[in-house]
Amino acid sequence: MTMQNETSHSEDDKARDLLRDAVESLAEAFALCDEDNRLVLFNRRFVEMFRPIEPLLEPGLNWEILLREAARRGMRLHGVGRDDAWTATLFGDTLEYVQDLELEHMDGSSYLVSIHPTKLGGFAVTGADNTIRKQAEAAERDSELLIRTVLESSPANVIMSRLGDGMIIYRSDAARELFGDKKSTREFFLSPEDRADYITVMMPEGGVDDYRINLLNARGEPFPASISGRMAEYKGEEVVVATTMDLTSQVEAEALIRQVLEACPVPIQMTIAETGQILFASPETTALFGPVESSRSYYADEQARIKYLDELKHRGWVKNYRAEFRNARGDRFSGAVSSRMIEFQGQEVIVSNTRDLTDDLAMQDELERQRELLFQNEKMSALGELLAGVAHELNNPLTVVVGHSMMMLEDIDDPEARKRVEKINAAAERCAKIVKTFLAMARQQPARMEKMDINATIRTAVDVAGYGHAADGIEIDCILDQSLPEIVADADQITQVLINLVINAEHAISRSGTGDRIEVSTILGANGSVEIYVDDNGPGIPEAIRPRIFEPFFTTKDVGEGTGIGLAFCHRIILSHGGQIWLDRGRQGGSRFGIRLPVQDQPEPAAEKPHTVEAKNAVRILVVDDEEDVAELISLILEREGFLPDTAGTGADAVERLRRARYDVILSDLNMPGMDGRGFYDAVRKEFPEMLERLGFITGDTMGQASQRLLEETGRPYLEKPVAPADLRELVGKLLGSDIEEKL
Repeated sequence: MTMQNETSHSEDDKARDLLRDAVESLAEAFALCDEDNRLVLFNRRFVEMFRPIEPLLEPGLNWEILLREAARRGMRLHGVGRDDAWTATLFGDTLEYVQDLELEHMDGSSYLVSIHPTKLGGFAVTGADNTIRKQAEAAERDSELLIRTVLESSPANVIMSRLGDGMIIYRSDAARELFGDKKSTREFFLSPEDRADYITVMMPEGGVDDYRINLLNARGEPFPASISGRMAEYKGEEVVVATTMDLTSQVEAEALIRQVLEACPVPIQMTIAETGQILFASPETTALFGPVESSRSYYADEQARIKYLDELKHRGWVKNYRAEFRNARGDRFSGAVSSRMIEFQGQEVIVSNTRDLTDDLAMQDELERQRELLFQNEKMSALGELLAGVAHELNNPLTVVVGHSMMMLEDIDDPEARKRVEKINAAAERCAKIVKTFLAMARQQPARMEKMDINATIRTAVDVAGYGHAADGIEIDCILDQSLPEIVADADQITQVLINLVINAEHAISRSGTGDRIEVSTILGANGSVEIYVDDNGPGIPEAIRPRIFEPFFTTKDVGEGTGIGLAFCHRIILSHGGQIWLDRGRQGGSRFGIRLPVQDQPEPAAEKPHTVEAKNAVRILVVDDEEDVAELISLILEREGFLPDTAGTGADAVERLRRARYDVILSDLNMPGMDGRGFYDAVRKEFPEMLERLGFITGDTMGQASQRLLEETGRPYLEKPVAPADLRELVGKLLGSDIEEKL
C-alpha cells in the first residue's frame, strides 16, 4: 500500500467517524440503507425506535426483514394516509414502497417514520417520537366524544353559531327537534331587530342569562323562550354558544295561576318586603285598596306596618295580624293580614292576603247582641214564670173583688157609697189589667192585636206621662210622620212601653238637673217598618251599664224608687210584637231609645154578633171550682142573669151531679185537687159526650203546660180570671148557641 493510498484510507475513516458522530447527535432517529435495502448505519435514537428488535439491528440487515420482524414482535406499522390493511403486505412476498409510516409500540408509544431516497439508489430513514402528540390527540378526541355524547344525550337545546352571520356550527338533537334544520340562527327570530337586541344585550358582558323573547319553532310558529348565551372563540372566529328553553308550558302555567289569582274572590298581593313595591295585586286587592304602587299606603299607621314586618321577618309567616288600613276611598277599616316571606329573583318578597273585617266585626257584634238578647230572654222567661205564678194566685181573689164590686154598683143607690164602690172597682180592674199584662209577658205575645194609629197612641202616652212633670219645666215635643201606615199591635201594651220610656227620661232629667227636653219622633223605617225614637238631652246612660239596661230587676234608681222591671217589660213587649228596641247615644247628648215595629197586614175580622143571653130560669148551669168564693160569685152572677146555677167543689163531685141531674152548660176550673180539668174533661167525654159542646173553662192558669195542652187539644172556649160579668154572659151565650131560643 502506498503512502498516498494510506492517506486516502485515513481520510475515509475520518469522514465515516465524522458522519457517525453527526448521525448520533441528531435528535431524531436516523438510519441509512444502500441500494440493496441493507442497513448501512443508524443512531441510538433509531435503536430506541425499534427497541423490540434491538438484538437484530446491525449493518447489513435488510430493511424488509427489519419491518417484518418488528411487526412480528407487536409493533404496528401504518402507512400514513393509507389503509391499515397495508400492514398485511408486510407478510407477503414483496414490500410496497412507502414514504411515511406510523410506528406504534405495544406500550402506547408512537413514532412518525419518513423514508427518503438517496442519489446512490439507497434511502435514508428518519423517525420522531410522536407519543405526546398522539396522546394529546387521543385526549382531544375523547374530550370531543364526551362533549358530543353529553350534548347529544342532553335534553338541552344547545347551538353554537357564528356571531356575525348566525350560521350554525353545531346543534344538539334537542335543538334540531325544536328549531328544525335551519342553517342560521337568524331564522329563529321573528325579526332582525329581535336578534340585534339580543346580541346588543349580550356583548357588553360577553353573555346573557334568561333573556325572554318570542322565537319561531320548526313549524314556523312563535313560542315564548328563554335564551342563555355566551360569546367564545372557535377556530379564530367569534361564536355564540346558547341554550334555549321553551317556556310554553311555563307561560301557560303562569297564565293559569294568574287567572286563578285574578279570579280569586279574596285580596291577594305580592310585594317587595324592603320597599313595599307591589309586584302583583289581584282585582280584589285593587278594589279594596285602589290602584297604588306601594303597600305602604295600605296601612293607616306606619308603625303597625313596621311591627308587622318585624314579626314576619322573625317567624317567616304571619297569620291574622290585626291592623287599621285605608281603603280605596281613604276610609279607615279594621283588617287582618296573613302572609308568608319567600325569596323571588334574589329579593325577600311577601305573599299576603288582607281581609276586610268590617262585616266580620259587625257580625260578631250582632252575635254578641243576639247572645245578650238570648240571655235577656232567658231571664225574661224566668220572670214570666214568676209573674204567671203570681198572677194565678191573684186571679181567684181578684175575681171575687171585681165581680162583687160590679154587682154592688148595680145594687147601690146611695151616691157616696156608690162612689166608694167605684173606687174599689177601679182599683180591682187596674189590678186585673196588671195581672193580664203579667200573663201577656209570660206568654211572650200580645193580649189583643188590632190595627192602630201609632201617632195617636204616642200622643196619648205623652199626655199621660207628661202630666206629672209639667211643673218641672220639661218640654216634650212630638215630631210625627203623618204618612205612616197603621200597624197591627196591642195598643194598651205599646202605650205602656212609651209611657215607661218617657217617664224614665223625665226621672233622669229631674234627678240629675241636666237637660230640659224630650223629643218623641216617628219615621218610616226599612222594609216598610215603623220606627219610634224617644230622645232626651239629659245626663245619658253610663257606658258601663248600657249592656244591662234591659235585664230584669236591674235599676240605677234608689231602693223604693225603681223595681228594674220597666225596661225589661218594654223589651219583652216589643219582642212579642216581632219588633226591636235598642239604645243609642242621644243626638242631644242624652239617651235615645229606638223602637222598630213591623207593619203587618191583618184582615178586618168579620162582624160577629155578641153572644148575649136574656134567659129565663129554664137554663141550668153547673159551676165547678175548688175555690168556694169564686164558685159562689160566678153562681151569683149567673143567678142575677136568670140562670139556674149549681156548684161543685171538685171534679168528682161534678161527675156525680151530672149523673143525677141534667145541665145545659158546664163551667169548670182547670187546676183542682183530685180530678183536675183534664180528668173532668175525659170523664165528660166518656159518660156524657153530648155535653162536650156545652163545656167551657174558667181558669186563672193558662200558662201551665198541662193547661195549655188541654185548651189547645180540646178547642173549648175559656175565660181567664178575674172574670167580668159581661164576659161571663158572653161565654154562656157562646156555649148555648141557637139552643137558647128554645129556652126563651
